[in-house]
Amino acid sequence: MTPFRFAIMGAGAIARKFCDAVSLVEGCCVTAVASKSMERAQRFAREKHIPQAFDSYEQMLREHLADCVYIATTPDSHATLTRLCIDHGVPVLCEKAMFMTSADAAEVFALAKARRVFTMEALWSRFLPAVRQARQWVREGRIGAPVMAEMGLGFVAPQDASCRYLNPSLGGGAAYDLTVYGIQLLTYVLDRDMVRVQAETVRGETGVDVTELLLLRFAGQVPAVIRASFMTPVEERMVICGTAGRIVVPHAHYASSATLYDGKGAEIAGFQDEETRNGFTYEIEEVRRCVTAGLLESSTVPHCATLACAQVFDLIAEQTRAQGEAPLL
Repeated sequence: MTPFRFAIMGAGAIARKFCDAVSLVEGCCVTAVASKSMERAQRFAREKHIPQAFDSYEQMLREHLADCVYIATTPDSHATLTRLCIDHGVPVLCEKAMFMTSADAAEVFALAKARRVFTMEALWSRFLPAVRQARQWVREGRIGAPVMAEMGLGFVAPQDASCRYLNPSLGGGAAYDLTVYGIQLLTYVLDRDMVRVQAETVRGETGVDVTELLLLRFAGQVPAVIRASFMTPVEERMVICGTAGRIVVPHAHYASSATLYDGKGAEIAGFQDEETRNGFTYEIEEVRRCVTAGLLESSTVPHCATLACAQVFDLIAEQTRAQGEAPLL
């Protein structure tokens, strides 16, 4: 069988993890990498034994035949590079957050559908076995009807204005790096759409959001809270509470376990992932499956999920900009 060929845009740490994952998936390989720096691209290619290196993203698309491009750059360039790939008819797997605004998301997905090019946000966490187990417990009614949910994510980021977490020119902000997981995982596990969102944000010295508290309401009258911050080590876990029990998933965005409790707080089931070596392998397998089948989107990470998340980003950005303008009560 002809191997499924990935090309990579970007040569940072996340691209390295992706390369390592591809090496674990039978029938897949990475055949090219591009970076704005030829030296960086060549160093990456040597390290990961990739045949070709480029210092131009467009040149790689013109001269190298790939079955899919993985975009591993910072969020500020994701929409532009996704459009570039679509213009060349090449399927796209783009790192989260795939889009910083809902306008970009709607425009690019419409273009992808018009050109019939597969596109998917790299929400690898939705594919993790522990997360899928939590979703299955909810679907089976093991906690009864969902009543409320919560998720926390956070760490102390380097307080350096040039780092990607805080630099607005690189798409910095907690929304695009942390809150995206909260939105996407709660939506997936509850298997419900968001119907209302309220945001309270804190703007850092560089102007980006560094801490935020989101209050969401999902279909079926299910409220949820997301806590995310670059300023403190938040307790990282997802909790889904229902009329007959609750589910707890520690570190849900890279989960390896999930626990089911009954209505009295007693543990009745546990799941421990002993097999996953690199969580990116699942999204890689999904991309190959979808592209090979001629699909334009994944049912696990559909376009509507990425678009809905980008609409929340719009709200967070508006709230962050408005800080200091509203009078005190």
